[in-house]
Amino acid sequence: MPTMPPFFSDRHALEHHQQTRLHAMLGRLAADNAFYRERVNAFLARFPEMGLADFRRAFPFTFKRDLVADQQAFPPYGRNTTEPAHHYTRYCQTSGTTGAPLRLLDTPGSWDWMLSHWLRVYDAAGVRGGERIFFAFGFGPFLGFWTAFEAAQAGGNLCIPGGALNSLGRLQAMAANQTTVLCCTPTYALRLGEVAAQNDFDLDSIPLKVIIVAGEPGGAIPATRRAMRQFWRGARVVDHYGMTEIGPAGYESPHVEGLMHIIESDYLVEVIDPVTEAPASAGERGELVLTTLGREAAPVLRYRTGDLVQLQAPEPHWQTIEWGFPCGILGRADDMVVVRGVNMYPAAVEAVVRRFAVVAEYRVLLEERDAMTEMRLQVEPTDNAEGDWVESLGEALKAEFALRIPIEVVAKGTLPRFELKAKRWTRMG
Repeated sequence: MPTMPPFFSDRHALEHHQQTRLHAMLGRLAADNAFYRERVNAFLARFPEMGLADFRRAFPFTFKRDLVADQQAFPPYGRNTTEPAHHYTRYCQTSGTTGAPLRLLDTPGSWDWMLSHWLRVYDAAGVRGGERIFFAFGFGPFLGFWTAFEAAQAGGNLCIPGGALNSLGRLQAMAANQTTVLCCTPTYALRLGEVAAQNDFDLDSIPLKVIIVAGEPGGAIPATRRAMRQFWRGARVVDHYGMTEIGPAGYESPHVEGLMHIIESDYLVEVIDPVTEAPASAGERGELVLTTLGREAAPVLRYRTGDLVQLQAPEPHWQTIEWGFPCGILGRADDMVVVRGVNMYPAAVEAVVRRFAVVAEYRVLLEERDAMTEMRLQVEPTDNAEGDWVESLGEALKAEFALRIPIEVVAKGTLPRFELKAKRWTRMG
């Protein structure tokens, strides 16, 4: 049975724990992991009395492309396995939206290690057993779905799967089962609210206390949170962070809204400049780099997540010594688009658009003109949209980005809706 990860109140004790775990894992990988063996042996030859600072400074980064290339060279699963093949009982894969999917195998032990992290996520969200949790997605080969569901079961909650139902059917099932917790993407929490309004469905018939969202940055964007709360009145919105490659790693602070922590007892955390690779200082933005201090069956060392965060040192009112990341994941390093010389991130555009409750859905269209990228925003309004909101939205975008962005209002039902990760940015041509 999974148990919650240990919680440390002293930074020195935490770092001693991390170094002990890391040293033991490196020894294991040097012996049993063909993917990491050469890297680990070369590193330990240079630093036989390895410290955390040595590891952060000198051990090479792992990129997703490294793992994908290894699987292509040694199909189907590659060499990043540490146990005999018959010990592996779980299979998951990445979505493959940016290339070939990455396949991950886990043993019962490494799987329980990840379930223990979801216990921390639930505990920080105030979900501590006896709740009725609705999972508003179909179960594919994606790690987050399965680990969230099984950890909720292990925590003594009634788990209600929502696969094979349409959005109205899910709302009806939530009401019939008197659901108290909803797990979904931020986009889909908004979609359920939209469907409820279109069908005169009373959301107050669902005694929802907590919405746990993941899969895209919107969960920690204040404007998106407010938009969710306009539908789901009284429910607390809680963000979570994880990846198939690293497992469920982040949870939202129970004391500071929108502040994300990484479970540092089980992960070594770094934030670096994605270009220079220099360590970021407190208050700076950078790319999150994680090392798993468990999941030895399928580990990653100094893994370049590609996710951008702002690093903040612990403060007393946080009631934790873990580093914090205000507003959670800010976006992806490779999502940045330069529009007429201005760096644009999808999460930043979302933060402006979601200030306007009259926007039911939106899409960003990108087009190359005269060797420059131009941007156009399509918006689909709600039924009750009125007034000069289009002009106000345009002014808000101009104030934020110093750009005049053309806005096109489209008819109801024109723009696609998303159950999982939303894909709102489209390149034309």
